[in-house]
Amino acid sequence: MDTLPRLTRARASDSVADMLRASILGSTFRPGQRLDVKSLADQLGVSPTPVKDAINRLAAEGLIDIRPRSGTFVTDITPKMVEEIFEVRRGLECLAAELTMAHMTPALLRMFTALTRQLEAPVTNETERAEHERANVALHMLFVESSGNQRLVEMYRSLNAHLTIARIHSRQRPDATRMEAELHEHSALLEAIQAGDTPRLVQVLGDHIRRAGKDLVEDVTLAQSADRN
Repeated sequence: MDTLPRLTRARASDSVADMLRASILGSTFRPGQRLDVKSLADQLGVSPTPVKDAINRLAAEGLIDIRPRSGTFVTDITPKMVEEIFEVRRGLECLAAELTMAHMTPALLRMFTALTRQLEAPVTNETERAEHERANVALHMLFVESSGNQRLVEMYRSLNAHLTIARIHSRQRPDATRMEAELHEHSALLEAIQAGDTPRLVQVLGDHIRRAGKDLVEDVTLAQSADRN
């Protein structure tokens, strides 16, 4: 089992949940890895109870899979799962875009413009790549969080947790062709927003998410093939 820092007993369940979530969304625990409650409790310096509470909470978030008579595992990511998540994500985000356009403001338009311009910056190293990814996530979250629909926001965030795991462990990095496609797609999104053209925005956004999903499915497939070899 990987080494984890010990925790204080105050708010132990919350601390354990935060620690495990970060480890899953980071690189400490891999998809499909088995988690041992006693070992985790010993490493973190807490009793098994807060660990079990944290695991149940993360299971509700979809990050952990509790299998009766088998054990507790980090949720595995499969190409089929990624494909299905992107199908749902496309529906949610296109709906969010429609809702957002219904109450677009100059201030909101400036935010979309600033993020799109940020995504036009060259990506030449890992630091710039990380900044690019943060801006990309922020752009898509801006549609969702500006929709005014809290249920939609919650559903979308739960999907993003799984996609984060898939991206981290897919091993692939966007090539020049993908980056160029993304650049044109983001530019088209901004043009539709500026024109107040909701149908065009939904079409471009849907095509953009469909293409991104296809790319990530391909990456996850290649990563799993490499793991088997």
